[in-house]
Amino acid sequence: MRGNGLDELLRELSAIVGRERLVAHPDALRAYQSDGLTRHRAMPVAVVLPDDSAEVQKVVRALHGRRVPWVARGAGSGLSGGALPVADGVVIALTRLRRVLDVDLENSRVTVQPGVTNAQVSAAVAPTHFYPPDPSSQVVCTIGGNVAENAGGAHCFKYGFTTNYVCGVELVLADGERVDLGGTEIDRPGLDLVGAIVGSEGTLGVVTRITLRVIPVPEAQRTLIAFFADTGSAGEVVSELVGGSGVVPAAIEMMDELALQAVEQAVNPGFPHAGAALLVELDGPEAECAPHLDHVVEVCQRHGAEEVRVARDAAERDRLWRARKAAFAAMGRVSPSYYVQDGVVPRTRLAEVLRRIDELAAEHGLRVANVFHAGDGNLHPLVCYDHAKPGEPERAELLAAEILSACIEAGGSITGEHGVGIDKKAQMPAMFADADLEAFQRLRCAFDPDGLANPGKVMPTPRLCGEVPGPYRRHPLELAGVAERL
Repeated sequence: MRGNGLDELLRELSAIVGRERLVAHPDALRAYQSDGLTRHRAMPVAVVLPDDSAEVQKVVRALHGRRVPWVARGAGSGLSGGALPVADGVVIALTRLRRVLDVDLENSRVTVQPGVTNAQVSAAVAPTHFYPPDPSSQVVCTIGGNVAENAGGAHCFKYGFTTNYVCGVELVLADGERVDLGGTEIDRPGLDLVGAIVGSEGTLGVVTRITLRVIPVPEAQRTLIAFFADTGSAGEVVSELVGGSGVVPAAIEMMDELALQAVEQAVNPGFPHAGAALLVELDGPEAECAPHLDHVVEVCQRHGAEEVRVARDAAERDRLWRARKAAFAAMGRVSPSYYVQDGVVPRTRLAEVLRRIDELAAEHGLRVANVFHAGDGNLHPLVCYDHAKPGEPERAELLAAEILSACIEAGGSITGEHGVGIDKKAQMPAMFADADLEAFQRLRCAFDPDGLANPGKVMPTPRLCGEVPGPYRRHPLELAGVAERL
């Protein structure tokens, strides 16, 4: 979009949000040309920063009228290219929608705007309650982005993901209509439209208000870190703990040798040299935590733990978690660049897939650090490379794709919490049949028939809502008259 058409669009958007909240200068636009996956970049024609849901609605309506594509963006901390702008499109930045609208602790609910950070939600309901999904980037990532990607975190092994806590949303559809979906209860009767929105990666509309479930703070917490000679020994502990031991940790996190080296350089936690570390947290009634802690320590020692440290107080617990949550950023200490992947494997095949990642890294001549949610098999391999060396970025991208293939072959998934975005859409056919992809497309078209909302993401090839899909067989539920085709 250039010339008079662009000038007219900018005037219309400026009339909605004001000149000071419209970004159009090329230099200023560079700050928005990628999200956390900086390998992919695109320059939008403008960025708008609406102040409330009414302005979001007006902006979307104006873009719909001109058939201009758009991408909603939160903090830009996503790692799959989900907030990558569309060339000749507009970015709707939601960072000004950062108000906590209502706190109802009696009913364990909080209502927020999408620009509120994950950590701010827990702060708003403290000290009696907290919000369990806790990505490592929780101090900067926003709830709107968490909803878009169905974000997880360290404590999701016990407590679940974003989708388990979203009760209702206000949604601006791609034509500018504003609708309320869900309410204050979980699993409302009828179509689960809230469930469709959570994890839809901004392809169905713009979420402008979210009602979340929060839960009471547990009576007690016990945190330990155990160090092992290798990831295989640590993996055996994970398999035993989650395989029917009677203990359900709140979190089980693993870091391998390279990750530990990076963390030590970045935050200096005083960890010993080790091939792997397991960070395990227990919570619940005091009378339950003490014997469970003894059991976890015994399991770690039985599987060859070289050292086990139990946090003595809240300050030491915070230091352990600070080390774990610094791991991604700390990789800059050991590598000029790195490519974060996000795959899931069955916990019983964890050690096997980790060995396969080592083999793939050797084949490509690159290093891979592993930092991940071991309890639910959600891997986060960090492929290290030097962007200044010709061919290394491409090798890193290929290695990352082959790691995802290894996850699929092991019976896993291409994403646990980072989303598909632009990064992993080529792997979608490896996980889903054509009929599944067509069903996804029909849902998308029901919400956005013009394909303006975050186009080019998730689906493996560009698809238009007017395209005729392949042969369709009626589902048994359709034949029974209890469901209808979108």
